[in-house]
Amino acid sequence: MSGEPVAVVGGGPGGALLAYLLARAGVAVTLFESRSDFEREYRGDSLHPYTMELLDRLGLADEVLELPHRKAAAFRFHTPHGVITAAGYARLPTRFNYVAIMPQALLIDLLVRRAGEYPGFRLRTSTKVIGLLTGPDGRVRGVRYRDGGAGGGGEGELATSLVVGADGRHSTVRRLADIPITSLGATTDLIWFRLPRRPQDPPDADLDLYCGPGRYVGMLGSDDHWRIGLGIPRGGYAAARQAGVGVVQDFLRTHVPWLADRAGLLTDFTQTSLLSVDIAAVARWHRPGLLLIGDAAHVISPVGGNGILMAVQDAVSTANVLVPVLRRGEPADADLARVEAQRVPAIAEVQAAQVRTERSLARARERNRLAAPPRFLRPILALPVVQRRSARSNAYGPRAPELDLAVLDASAPGAGQPAARRG
Repeated sequence: MSGEPVAVVGGGPGGALLAYLLARAGVAVTLFESRSDFEREYRGDSLHPYTMELLDRLGLADEVLELPHRKAAAFRFHTPHGVITAAGYARLPTRFNYVAIMPQALLIDLLVRRAGEYPGFRLRTSTKVIGLLTGPDGRVRGVRYRDGGAGGGGEGELATSLVVGADGRHSTVRRLADIPITSLGATTDLIWFRLPRRPQDPPDADLDLYCGPGRYVGMLGSDDHWRIGLGIPRGGYAAARQAGVGVVQDFLRTHVPWLADRAGLLTDFTQTSLLSVDIAAVARWHRPGLLLIGDAAHVISPVGGNGILMAVQDAVSTANVLVPVLRRGEPADADLARVEAQRVPAIAEVQAAQVRTERSLARARERNRLAAPPRFLRPILALPVVQRRSARSNAYGPRAPELDLAVLDASAPGAGQPAARRG
């Protein structure tokens, strides 16, 4: 290992995976996480078949599946007129023919532990990046950070070969780099809350939508509770609070009747939180010495549960392109542009579909119609070939990159096997 390390800022799935891939490839990398651990209330915990197949190729899938999780075999709309299966993952020809629903913190902890087996990896928790170091040529050459840990390390600097901003939709790195982001037109917010799961609950509702006139709730299952998001107009949280939780309770009792026995457990809006939905993108993912990935570069809405998938695929493309370059030294701006060029078409396609969905939801609210596929489409959606095609589209996303393991594990100092496993 030679040269300055890569700084990956943000310990979400994309940042943690990229840090692991770089460490495994023998590239020195420091992962910065502003919090003391990875435990927090994530809104998206879905691992699609693409992600599970990737983890399998990395030799991690079996270990991941030992962690608490649930398997969703389908994505369905529940309406007063019946159930519509929009995507049947069980029809996919893969060992991982489901969406695994797992707390993100568990996956991230595993990736970080495995990254820590390689000599070039360093984790800095409770550490906020507060500035970028730039050279006379304007190239980003490091980060300034504040260590808020128990040791009270104060402020410091780290010289880098590359800074990767993987710190989410409110990215500090993006702001420090003065890279603007443009909203593309989300129309929805979500009232987010939990209710307990009971043994008699439907075993296969872990990824379902329950639809009523102008509204819907999305379910995300866990072993002992449900995380539930009620769709409201963007900016409508204050009005919803004014109306009170009775409106939410009534929707659950009417449209999710098996939750009627515990809708009353939601007694006050203090038991809820606001998930402000956005769809947004930067015009340029990089500047010399710096690259944005995941929601820092492109905010994905919860529609379709694609956020983790897109961030993971960004990490894969970044590793494919930059590992050989980083082994030689600093990446040029053209190298960073290659990562962006590989990923932008896929991201644009996903976001365009999400914008169309948002507009459809807005029309349904305005007209008080079902927030679900129209009746004339339902016979088509019932066709097995359509369910399989829809499942594949959601499971892998468009233009899915394939990790180049030959590049990742090529002969290089520190590459291939963890230190504990080397002979």
